[in-house]
Amino acid sequence: QVQLVESGGGLVQAGGSLRLSCAASGRTFSSYDMGWFRQAPGKEREFVAAINRSGGSLYYADAVKGRFTISRDNAKNTVYLQMNSLKPEDTAVYYCAATAGLRSDQLYYTRWYDYWGQGTQVTVSS
Repeated sequence: QVQLVESGGGLVQAGGSLRLSCAASGRTFSSYDMGWFRQAPGKEREFVAAINRSGGSLYYADAVKGRFTISRDNAKNTVYLQMNSLKPEDTAVYYCAATAGLRSDQLYYTRWYDYWGQGTQVTVSS
């Protein structure tokens, strides 16, 4: 069992930056691939970024490539999402998620993740 708690959301102007954190409970964090997803009002939850258990493989949605960076610190049981050059269309609730092991092509889909955080709101004003 893994419990995930996101933090770091808030209100920021377009062009600004935020860093989200997701702290995981348990001593097996390094056994999980981790993902970030987001959900805007009236829309489905969508993939943002993912990182494999070692941190050596990173995956991004086209909409955030070059602006967002996912990273993890296995010693701190934490995964991060650095968000730069934020746009109003990045406004959403951001969720982190964990999975015990997927093929890389499965990391993009919500249905393959086992554990989810409660989400943190990110609002980007124009």
